[in-house]
Amino acid sequence: MTPAEVQLEDLLSAPSDKDVEEIGSLDGPLLILGAAGKMGPSLVRRARRALDAAGNATPVIAVSRFSDPNSRALLESWGIQTIACELLEPGALDKLPDAPNVVFMAARKFGSTGNPSLTWAINTFLPGLVGRRYRHSRIATFSSGNVYPLVPIESGGATEQTPPDPIGEYAQSVLGRERMFEQAALDYGTRVSILRLNYAVEPRYGVLADIGRKVFDGRPVDLTMGHVNVLWQGDANSITLRSLLHAAAPPWILNLTGPETLLVRDIAQAFARHFGKPAQFTGQEAPTALLNNAARCRDLFGPPSLSVSDLIAMIAHWISEGGRSLNKPTHFEQRQGKF
Repeated sequence: MTPAEVQLEDLLSAPSDKDVEEIGSLDGPLLILGAAGKMGPSLVRRARRALDAAGNATPVIAVSRFSDPNSRALLESWGIQTIACELLEPGALDKLPDAPNVVFMAARKFGSTGNPSLTWAINTFLPGLVGRRYRHSRIATFSSGNVYPLVPIESGGATEQTPPDPIGEYAQSVLGRERMFEQAALDYGTRVSILRLNYAVEPRYGVLADIGRKVFDGRPVDLTMGHVNVLWQGDANSITLRSLLHAAAPPWILNLTGPETLLVRDIAQAFARHFGKPAQFTGQEAPTALLNNAARCRDLFGPPSLSVSDLIAMIAHWISEGGRSLNKPTHFEQRQGKF
């Protein structure tokens, strides 16, 4: 990890005062399932740092396949306990420790079109197993804004009361994840928080990085999905962990994103100004987009800690300096739900 990435990870995982107050009050182990993905490492570290700051020694346990041993070593260097586990293997969940607090992060999106059965297994079947195994726990689970239909730009985005109408098998399988945890709440009284994330960003990946790299490389930016929502990943980490205190039966649902409806064209032009080069475009803005209304999120958890202009400046600097990309494009432009 480069010095710049060390600094970035420190920033992503730095707990706020509210994190220390609320996460620091957790009683018993915190188990993170699927902890080695894009958001997982900084989220588990943020939990550990918040607990440490509160003087709470409760374990934070990260569970993943850990196909990259370096990611496991990094987590352990941060004081995180790790368990290597293939969650879909028969009996695998039974071997994991009990924990009163669980964050479910295991998910599959890209490649869904080519192998939909695996997508459904990870996104729907596995949550059913987790809901039963950890039926006595509080569970925070990621969902996606993709469960909503495309909505008119002037609507301000889908609210938590907007009926789901997912487009494509990936989005359908994510709604299936929600339904499995809803069933656990119905069957066992399992307390659940469901987080419809849309989208988390940081310099190495996310919608802003996707747009910024296209501008920097002189590639056209697709305007077909002409409006988006974004949220600093550090804030998404914080809210995810704090949502455990809101877990309920029936599940508590939250749109997890930033408050602004952003124009992709404006984002690209802002990057162009930072880079001193023109933005190129293809396509035309549609009257609808995949948008979440974040009013409830802002009311409960406050405004984002970093503004969109701050994020664009940070990411532009990262790209200009040759900072590493995770090479995991979001495909936010996709309107047919094919990932």
